[in-house]
Amino acid sequence: MRLVLDLAKNIDENASAYFEKAKKAKKKIEGAEKAITESAKKLRELELKKEKEITADLKREKYRERKREWYEKFRWFISSEGFLVVGGRDTTSNEVVVKKHTESNDLVFHTDMAGSPFFVVKSENKLIGEKTREEAADATCTFSRAWKLGLQTTSVFYAAPEQVSKKTKAGEYMGKGAFMIYGKTNHIANKANLAVGITKNMQIMAGPMDAIKSNCDKYVVLEQGSEKSSSVAKYIRHRIGGDLDEIIRALPSGEFRVKK
Repeated sequence: MRLVLDLAKNIDENASAYFEKAKKAKKKIEGAEKAITESAKKLRELELKKEKEITADLKREKYRERKREWYEKFRWFISSEGFLVVGGRDTTSNEVVVKKHTESNDLVFHTDMAGSPFFVVKSENKLIGEKTREEAADATCTFSRAWKLGLQTTSVFYAAPEQVSKKTKAGEYMGKGAFMIYGKTNHIANKANLAVGITKNMQIMAGPMDAIKSNCDKYVVLEQGSEKSSSVAKYIRHRIGGDLDEIIRALPSGEFRVKK
């Protein structure tokens, strides 16, 4: 190392000048080291963000590529007792659910309100438990016009498949998605009750909270509110993953609030 001395200054003054230069150099080095550390931190954050985006894209791709079950065309959930519950989305799917997917020993749910879905609990020749009947009643209420109207409950009943018919009195006509119910029906207590979750098979499932909680590790509980479905669906996707369009499709008609 070569030192350059200022002959106009004495030894102490030259030493002091070099000391000041050394302090400035040290500050520059510390500033450079801090900048390098911050840049490395930002780079790592960008890398982690990119990794998350890639992982999310892969999950969405896996979701799109997976085989769809027949019941995913409809509203559906698995009850906390393990029964498949399937409901109509509109008049056409109401017709299909009742005509094509209802068998002996199943139970058919509906409300006394116009614009209600038909929900069917698939028994698979097993005794349908009280908890499943309660959950099916809640789903029938939730996906009816009651949600959009802000009602907490509505009149829900269930009947056996053989009581549900297209037969009418002479001169009457039964439109698509509508059926006559013959014989005694069973009215059942119910409430607006909604959660949305994702299953191990990457299926978006919407239905009563206990049913979703029993079948999904990740889920969001919703209430009637003032937020649009598109906004709430984005939040749900952020929390649980899955396809945004599928989440929107799983929601009832109306507005929402996330239950914290």
